[in-house]
Amino acid sequence: MQRWMAIVLGLALALSASAQSPETYKVRLAPVAIDAAMKAVIAGEGSFTATLAGTKFTLNGTFTGLKSNATLAHIHQGTAPGVRGGVLLNLNVTKATNGEISGMFDLTPEQIENLHKGRWYVQIHSEKAPAGNLWGWLVR
Repeated sequence: MQRWMAIVLGLALALSASAQSPETYKVRLAPVAIDAAMKAVIAGEGSFTATLAGTKFTLNGTFTGLKSNATLAHIHQGTAPGVRGGVLLNLNVTKATNGEISGMFDLTPEQIENLHKGRWYVQIHSEKAPAGNLWGWLVR
């Protein structure tokens, strides 16, 4: 009987651990011009990794080659993948042409659902491109 209980307990722990495995999102940041005038003021690239472990969401990455200093960075939520939307979460960003972005958040069930649906993207704003310099969608 003890052997069966040990087996059942072991399976339960294994299933619990696999259910709580962190989800990893990779993002490539690239310039996206909203109009022709923006093409002259945006440049650069970047990447980051984001991890969702339970409700804890952590994001860390780097960017390089902006034509002016970064000013803000946000996670935005669109209505569907590839569709722009409003600011959802504020990120930490180095106020320079090269630097780092980061953030750590406790997400609500609704936010997790929208992340899973591919509605989230990161946008870095800069002095010469206040409407957005680098963009990248969170995908697994």
